[in-house]
Amino acid sequence: MSSSSTLATTPTQTPSQPAPNHRRSRRREGASLPWRYLGYVGYYVGAGLISGAVVHHPMDPTRYSMIAGAGVLVFLLATVLNDIILPPERPALSRMLRVLGTSTMLSFGLGMLSGGMQHFADLPDRCAVLIPLGIVLSFVAYFLKEDKTPWRRIFGLMGLAALIVSALTFAGLRHIAPTMAESGGGHSHSDVVTEKDSGEGRDGDHGTGTADPTSEPTAPTKNTNPSEEPGHEDGHNH
Repeated sequence: MSSSSTLATTPTQTPSQPAPNHRRSRRREGASLPWRYLGYVGYYVGAGLISGAVVHHPMDPTRYSMIAGAGVLVFLLATVLNDIILPPERPALSRMLRVLGTSTMLSFGLGMLSGGMQHFADLPDRCAVLIPLGIVLSFVAYFLKEDKTPWRRIFGLMGLAALIVSALTFAGLRHIAPTMAESGGGHSHSDVVTEKDSGEGRDGDHGTGTADPTSEPTAPTKNTNPSEEPGHEDGHNH
């Protein structure tokens, strides 16, 4: 056998190039980054609006209800952008409704948790309820939104752990709340209003220009003792 017949030809190797579909997907991801950024900004801004509204709602229900509604709207717009519009595959209608409903629950849960932690020193009794409730609500809402089999986790060991953490948090915060109220920790929004009203009252007193009637000078009383009248110092001096 000749040596030429025994030589095996080796195929030439060319450098691997990314497939066209891969290049398109990378280009699509790069183009969607600014929109994803807006979506995440909407998440945090919406949760921030809700957190402030949930904590301060008793002070002005109408005003803070509007703020909470605006926060939910911003959070839902961010959810629609990130979970419905930007993904390459459009989810089914049932999935869309599920995402919107659970995102509303998640926004309130995160708002209760973050707002309660931020304002616990100001409103300890109210925030002692909001924090554990926010833990439970955000936990349930997140797994309903993201997990394919959420009930196994919610009613499983993980759900039990979240429930125990929430109960211990509630008991601990309720124990600390009376001491926070007695020490007057944090800033009180009602004190600001009181100081403002008292300052306006002082300005009003200065602006009226009326003097206190008790501060008017009184006329000197006439001395009726004849021994001290002029010309009678020595009794008979005329």
